[in-house]
Amino acid sequence: MDVLIHVLVALHIIGIASLLGGFLTQMKAMGAGTARFVPAMLHGALTMLVTGVALVGLHQAQGHEVNNIKIGVKLLILVVILALVYIKRDEEKVDKGAFAAVGGLTLANIFIATLWV
Repeated sequence: MDVLIHVLVALHIIGIASLLGGFLTQMKAMGAGTARFVPAMLHGALTMLVTGVALVGLHQAQGHEVNNIKIGVKLLILVVILALVYIKRDEEKVDKGAFAAVGGLTLANIFIATLWV
């Protein structure tokens, strides 16, 4: 079971890297007003959702304590990210506010995961 959890954690990190990497590659375009949500951002967010839910389920199945408030906040942020990216995924240009919101929420999710004990 521990091996499965470690694989899911690795996939979760790959998902966040894909989401954040997609954002960072579009930063220059955001300055020019031509940024768009690349498919890697949507796939990364979906990977995070699936692996995150699986990790919470496996931890609870093993009888470990799970901080449900922390998980709920992270899930809420991820749902907002997914909604923004999914709705605007086919647009050639995304307004700076929506694009910056996805980047800021992604960073917030990273800091919540690492700093909230």
